[in-house]
Amino acid sequence: MTARVGKGGFAARPGDAESWVKAPDAAAQRNAGTYSARLTIDVTPAQRGRIKVAAFGRGVTVADMLRDLLAREFPDNDGGAR
Repeated sequence: MTARVGKGGFAARPGDAESWVKAPDAAAQRNAGTYSARLTIDVTPAQRGRIKVAAFGRGVTVADMLRDLLAREFPDNDGGAR
């Protein structure tokens, strides 16, 4: 019988931000059924890195951090008017 190779814990983050920044965004694939719309934007690699480091520092996923930012900028209560 072989020993099972341990995987990281549920929603575990790597020990350093640099390896996390360079990793593909697997969380978006896992949560695809949670939300009914997907928004794709183009950012520079440097911007992507800064966004991922900021999320890592706050202990949240990039998707959750950006959803919160968009909710603050575009709240439901104004009917979409600006």
